[in-house]
Amino acid sequence: MPVWGFADVVDSNVPGIERGERFYGYYPIASHLRMQPERVSPRGFYDGAEHRRSLTSAYNQYTRCSWDGYYKTETEALQILLKPLFLTSAMLADFLDDNGLFGAGQVVFSSASSKTAYGTASCLAQQHPRLRLVALTSPRNRTFVDGLGCYAQSCDYAQLESLDGTQPTLYVDFSGDLALRERVHRHFGNALVHSCFAGSAQTPEANVLGCPVGPMPSFFFAPVQIRKRNAEWGPQRVGAYIGDGLLAFYRQVSKGQAPALRVVESNGMAAAREVISNLFHGRVAADEGHVIRL
Repeated sequence: MPVWGFADVVDSNVPGIERGERFYGYYPIASHLRMQPERVSPRGFYDGAEHRRSLTSAYNQYTRCSWDGYYKTETEALQILLKPLFLTSAMLADFLDDNGLFGAGQVVFSSASSKTAYGTASCLAQQHPRLRLVALTSPRNRTFVDGLGCYAQSCDYAQLESLDGTQPTLYVDFSGDLALRERVHRHFGNALVHSCFAGSAQTPEANVLGCPVGPMPSFFFAPVQIRKRNAEWGPQRVGAYIGDGLLAFYRQVSKGQAPALRVVESNGMAAAREVISNLFHGRVAADEGHVIRL
């Protein structure tokens, strides 16, 4: 099982990679890992292991912390927990903005307590202050969602049909719940201008795209929008857009006496096993972010 995290080089015979350097990337849950670095550059390297060659580059690129201008030791935990999610959030918000929100006056989010949904809503709230953002969430997470400050309205899933179904609406699906998606499509009908699947918090069948009513759901994949913006803006501007937004998001989730994200650190494999079990069974609070040190 891979997770985002940091690792130190304990030994190296690869030119350009020195013992003691620290790298950020997608690692197995393990205390040690033997890698086959290739395409080594000041930025970092890619793992050339045969079984990893077919991966999307984002999952196989290891960034040298000394190169990353946005890296800080004191925000390592937040980077582990939020950076991969916020990349999707920032580029999804940019994709929707790039398409004029498909003419929508409101955006409805499922799994609105998820950090990717919250990050997207936060970006859209800054880009479009008058846009109405609506949260769909579970009853136990509703108080948390209401406290985030970026959603104009929240309701639990059973109350979906109480939402205004007449104004042009854009649905961003972070739950992957196919039955919920069908209810959303049936409720908003012709008022649904776009339906976007951006990830799955629940079901393994979430990659099934289709609905009997309204527009065909489309899958959002952040690297596609990144490639578009790299061509239009240049990589430096894209990096600054994501990096500056991420630092702002760090501040947002950490502020106040009851922050939106509490970092919970544990040590060892037994702790990792317990966290994974609690995540699987839905026993982790929406404001908790878990970091394991091995």
